[in-house]
Amino acid sequence: QVQLVESGGGLVQAGGSLRLSCAASGRTFSSYAMGWFRQAPGGKEREFVAAISSSGGITYYAASSLKGRFTISRDNAKNTVYLQMNSLKAEDTAVYYCAASYGVVVVTSSKAADYWGQGTQVTVSS
Repeated sequence: QVQLVESGGGLVQAGGSLRLSCAASGRTFSSYAMGWFRQAPGGKEREFVAAISSSGGITYYAASSLKGRFTISRDNAKNTVYLQMNSLKAEDTAVYYCAASYGVVVVTSSKAADYWGQGTQVTVSS
């Protein structure tokens, strides 16, 4: 069992930055690929944002626009994965979730996630 707790969300003006953290407890964190997903308001589906392999050596982003603004990283010694978000836009407003998956290189699909955090709200005002 893995427990995930996100933090770092909040209200920020367009163009600003936030760093989300996801702290994991339970089984060996370094064995899990980790990912960030988000769900925008209005009943939209949860979508993939960024992923990182268990060792941190491989990263993957949903789109080139995100890759230039968002950076995923992890610290296995601290059992934590991060999402640095720069140049935020109003359309980045969403609840951000971290996910853990065992047995994959990267987790880019919500169906592949084994565990989820409770989410943290990010609101970008224009």
